[in-house]
Amino acid sequence: MEYEAVIGLEVHIQLLTKTKIFCGCSTDFGAPPNTHVCPVCMGMPGVLPVLNKKVVEYAIKLGLALGCDINKFSRFARKNYFYPDLPKGYQISQFELPILENGGVEIYINGEYKRVALERIHMEEDAGKTVHRPDGSYVDYNRAGVPLLEIVSRPVMHTPQEAGEYLRSLRKIVRYLCICDGNMEEGSLRCDANVSVRPRGETKLGTKTELKNMNSFKHVEKALEYEIERQIEVLEDGGRIEQQTRLWDEKQGITKPMRSKEESFEYRYFPEPDLVPLMIDDSWIGKLRDEIPELPRKKLERFVSEYGIKEEDARILTDEKELADYFEEAAKGYKNPQAIANWILSELLGYLNKENKEIKNTVVKPSQIVELVELVDGGTINGKIAKSVFKDMYKTGKNPKDIVNDKGLVQITDRSALEGIVEDVVKNNPKAVEQYKSGKKNTIGFFVGQVMKATKGKANPKLVNEILVQKLGE
Repeated sequence: MEYEAVIGLEVHIQLLTKTKIFCGCSTDFGAPPNTHVCPVCMGMPGVLPVLNKKVVEYAIKLGLALGCDINKFSRFARKNYFYPDLPKGYQISQFELPILENGGVEIYINGEYKRVALERIHMEEDAGKTVHRPDGSYVDYNRAGVPLLEIVSRPVMHTPQEAGEYLRSLRKIVRYLCICDGNMEEGSLRCDANVSVRPRGETKLGTKTELKNMNSFKHVEKALEYEIERQIEVLEDGGRIEQQTRLWDEKQGITKPMRSKEESFEYRYFPEPDLVPLMIDDSWIGKLRDEIPELPRKKLERFVSEYGIKEEDARILTDEKELADYFEEAAKGYKNPQAIANWILSELLGYLNKENKEIKNTVVKPSQIVELVELVDGGTINGKIAKSVFKDMYKTGKNPKDIVNDKGLVQITDRSALEGIVEDVVKNNPKAVEQYKSGKKNTIGFFVGQVMKATKGKANPKLVNEILVQKLGE
């Protein structure tokens, strides 16, 4: 029997607020354990939460970016469960009246766009972090109370690749909005995946399992691939899928059962008595709408139409807002945007990727990329020399013109000087001349190489080719 997977994702993003959602404690990552805590986020008796306005604004911005329905009346709820990392014994979340509903995330897969529908987005507080060591288990409560948005998709994805692209697209959007840094390794973007399988053509959903403990896009895809195959094997063997939460074991490449999956009624939700309902008016929404930046797809389409660069290049350049801004600053200053794009994508990103750095870490300025391309297009240096100049630029931050002048790298464009060098090369390689004249025209590459060697790479390759064709034809 042929089976179809059905996948829905629950993504938690930590918001880039300075303080927690219901108290004034810092949200900075990496502080010593239990130093960013207070009676409110530790759930001490007699304390009351106060909602952080910035959390609501970030939620509205995401809703506007994803085309969600913004509920002008929403409220918080208590979600009751008991784990050591939850100091109050309950989590303040939203249940029947979330701030956002519907909307969707656009993904690009198999050469076309597809919209993944959303069910809801709601605000809630994060729990602490349990740390397991050989001498026991410990809890760091610094993360308790850090603001989260939980983004719940509808079960409309069918492949691990779609799920991976959904996460990448969502991460790109929240980073463009500057509401989350999207760092999965630090836990600021976390994903739980619900997956089931059913016979292809069936409309009823199968029994789902929830996958946890995935801290990269690759792990999400691998965990889903494994779990889909596991469920199919169980059904093919006549077994029954158990509704449960499973952990992804990265080392073994398998999912393992963790616990039976809770239903919503087990959390005993009820309206949060310490917080009044949230009321949002049109003027607030309008103000935030004006603050929404140009989002990735619009920017991609504009780069192609305005600068005339290749779509595949624009897709990479718009992957990160900082990279897109870097390219645009350079492209606005020069007549050849595609050449600018080429140098950024091949050389600059090549060096940055080797060192696992981001565009913000480079000392190379956009204006220096323009200056380098001008030197190449103007014939001052050739492409080979330009690459060595860029290497110096990347290491030192010096201007390309200064590097060229200091090292005497100006390209030889004097025809008479090059003709003499070409004549010597042709004279010293009679066998290659015979091969060329016998029809092996690609032999000209050998001659070009010899001329470049003689000039230490400074000869103008185009002019060298012209002279060689003339001399070899005589």
